[in-house]
Amino acid sequence: MSIILKQKITGPAAWKGGDFVGDTSWIHHLSGSEIELIDTALAHVKARGLTFPDFTREDFPISELAPFLKPFADELENGRGFLLLRGLPVERYSNDDINIVYYGLGLHLGVPVRQNPRGDLLGTVMNVGDPKDKKTRVYETNLYLPYHSDPSDVVGLLCVRKARSGGLSSLVSVAAIYNEILEKHPEYLGLYYRPMYFAHLCEPMPSLSPIFSHNEGKLSCRYLRQYLELGHEIRSLPLSRVEIEALDLFDSIMHRPDIRLDMMLEPGDLQFANNYAVLHSRTEFEDDTSPALHRKMLRLWLKMPNARKLAPEFPGRNGFPAPEAVSA
Repeated sequence: MSIILKQKITGPAAWKGGDFVGDTSWIHHLSGSEIELIDTALAHVKARGLTFPDFTREDFPISELAPFLKPFADELENGRGFLLLRGLPVERYSNDDINIVYYGLGLHLGVPVRQNPRGDLLGTVMNVGDPKDKKTRVYETNLYLPYHSDPSDVVGLLCVRKARSGGLSSLVSVAAIYNEILEKHPEYLGLYYRPMYFAHLCEPMPSLSPIFSHNEGKLSCRYLRQYLELGHEIRSLPLSRVEIEALDLFDSIMHRPDIRLDMMLEPGDLQFANNYAVLHSRTEFEDDTSPALHRKMLRLWLKMPNARKLAPEFPGRNGFPAPEAVSA
């Protein structure tokens, strides 16, 4: 069972954005030989007549990259909780090739999971939705995307094209937020451990989950304020004044410039983050007038082989069930 953690979190997971001034150790620049291995694996998939997503880990042979991929998985779970791969030559790949390469890399890190009821294994993050329609998800617009966690162990984001302006990516450490609350506002801690109704947890109706959970030595978090508010609205259970105060405090901390780490993802950048240890966000952006040059990101949700054990009251979420299961 989860217990309320009353000690400050130390170690690499408790980082602040200011810690990385002049420090780029979280960025791995793909070498020429690593890209060559990826290209060879891509050619192997295509030579067998296979296409995304109908191929396996063995069909995308990059075993030579294991010495650096395995530490990445460990960094995501036991280290800072995020990393960036830089230099994938997306400009010389077709869209189909990009899908194969990205999905193939995902297969060697974890197990890709479905991102919607249709069963999509890669999500396209573009400005294609109507922001005035309540059914439109924020990631389908060019609006500010609030800090949140996705329903999977790890989320990956591949930049195919940048926006003409804006679209800055931002990460915050859950442990850093927790330490601030513990030190300065411990009276609110119990509220974050109390189950609340979240919408959009890959289920037809809002379901219960706490914001914080501490189990077997690790703190986990699940957060997106508007989905909390929507969940309680759908369930006709309005949030109390003290709950709103607690959420306001949470938001005020995670938006602090000294807490967050901002970065502009360049074409060919692959950002990975642990959804239990890191929250991610994006600023609003403006697209080019040409649709062919609009900002395009590809999202990957991964179930990780080394994922932490979660408390029963903080149920794991790794994507949507198979479409066949939904229809059944």
